[in-house]
Amino acid sequence: LDLGDPPPAGKGPANRPPQSKSKKQPPPQGAAAAAPNATKNKDKKTAKKGDTLLALQWKKDENFAMWYSDVIVLSEMISYYDISGCYILRPWSYKIWELMQVWFNAKIQALDVENAYFPLFVSQDRLEKEKDHVEGFAPEVAWVTRSGDGELAKPIAVRPTSETIMYPAFSDWIKSHRDLPLKLNQWSNVVRWEFKDPTPFLRSREFLWQEGHTAHVDYEDSQVMVMQALDLYRDVYQELLAVPVIPGYKTEKEKFAGGHQTTTVEAYIPGSGRAIQGATSHNLGQNFGKMFDITFQDEKGNSQTAWQTSWGLTTRTIGVMVMVHGDDTGLVLPPAIAPLQAVIVPIISKKLKVEDATPYCESILKDLVGAGIRAKLDDRVIYNPGWKYNHWEQKGVPVRIEVGPRDIENKQARVVVRYNGEKVDMMVDNLGQALQTKLDEIQNAMFAKAKETRDSHLVQVTEWKDFVPNLELNNLVLTPWCGGEHQDWEDWVKNKSREESLASRGEEGEDERCATSVAAKTLCIPFDQPELPEGTKCIASGLPATCWVLWGRSY
Repeated sequence: LDLGDPPPAGKGPANRPPQSKSKKQPPPQGAAAAAPNATKNKDKKTAKKGDTLLALQWKKDENFAMWYSDVIVLSEMISYYDISGCYILRPWSYKIWELMQVWFNAKIQALDVENAYFPLFVSQDRLEKEKDHVEGFAPEVAWVTRSGDGELAKPIAVRPTSETIMYPAFSDWIKSHRDLPLKLNQWSNVVRWEFKDPTPFLRSREFLWQEGHTAHVDYEDSQVMVMQALDLYRDVYQELLAVPVIPGYKTEKEKFAGGHQTTTVEAYIPGSGRAIQGATSHNLGQNFGKMFDITFQDEKGNSQTAWQTSWGLTTRTIGVMVMVHGDDTGLVLPPAIAPLQAVIVPIISKKLKVEDATPYCESILKDLVGAGIRAKLDDRVIYNPGWKYNHWEQKGVPVRIEVGPRDIENKQARVVVRYNGEKVDMMVDNLGQALQTKLDEIQNAMFAKAKETRDSHLVQVTEWKDFVPNLELNNLVLTPWCGGEHQDWEDWVKNKSREESLASRGEEGEDERCATSVAAKTLCIPFDQPELPEGTKCIASGLPATCWVLWGRSY
């Protein structure tokens, strides 16, 4: 199911993607496959619920992929574009990204990381200087070959990542140990010409990110930076997005191309039963330093090669948040990252005129803003209260404050919580302070609920016979492993799990164009390792196990 296709002919780009195609489609994979009830609901769902399309046409547990598309379009986060895999980030989603930027900038500046900006383009010679690195990105690189009517003398690549763009400058700037550490970050766009199942936020040909790049005198100092960056990524997910993550090391097979070691935070999407890589922080070792001559004189006057790190977080974060918390009404936003944390809706009627409601509501708004709450008064007269309720629920605003005639009489307001539907009457005196406490409670409750769901799908398995059945139950599987360097056994598990999964479903094969395979892959070697009894064998090779590794089907 390709959510990245252009909208149907004659429709504007804000419309949903096509819900059916005339040519025969392969069996659904990934998110779409997690929808056993989708077929029987086909007729119901292809019919419009009215010309205004105010309600979601798909349910989360019926067709996860189409539900996701409905949510991000109707909540005004995304509009589709006429180039597959490219999307318009509307103000509602971009504000979420801006809030993350503000939070993240403050954190990295406390670590003496400075923001900079480097060019979008990279020459072919520079891109291909590090062999393993370019091989890892080669299938995704977009090339500029023409200028106007003429061919360029040499093709120029659009950055898939910025190591080869930044590091020649690092070589020029770093001469002495006094120039280290050098810690830079840039907020930019990146182009990776993905050809499999483009999906808004999760897998797109252009996306936004921050990428940090640092240089250090030794491994120890660089490793501190790696872990500091990963800790920030964990906090972005858990403190801002209320999404639990599992931090750990990538195996040799899954690490960053050309790097020394990769750390990651891995999230879980209950609706599809898949894991998703949340963000990564890499210790690049000295490999790029040798390639780009990033050397310095140490305190003894000897020439040394710098140790480097790179780390990145993308707009994928937004998609993960939507998938984890959204429901059949629309978005459900954690207060910490919501563009609006509260919206005030006056209930205008014969008993309450606009001129009477407005001063009361504006007083509430002033109190909320004074308490540091992102709030808005929806005083539009062309829409009735019911329409406004639906609108702001779809957009996931954490709290709705309703003001009717009885509320004004009692000097109170009705507070309605988006994530669980709770309704409570609160006095307007010091409402801002009380609501801030309520928002904190909502944030914590959303994280606790997501963690409980994730943990219920996290299992330990020590025998192969239990491995694929647990994948089929949409579980993440923790198994004993003979070590991250055994790439051959990783390939064996991937191929064997695909074969057994397809056999259990009565299917002969899966569409190679599909990015969400039924095969398992290693997600990480978790930092938090359960006890490994002596004599425990690797689940695949039968060799002595040296660690536990986390597997799952992944985006």
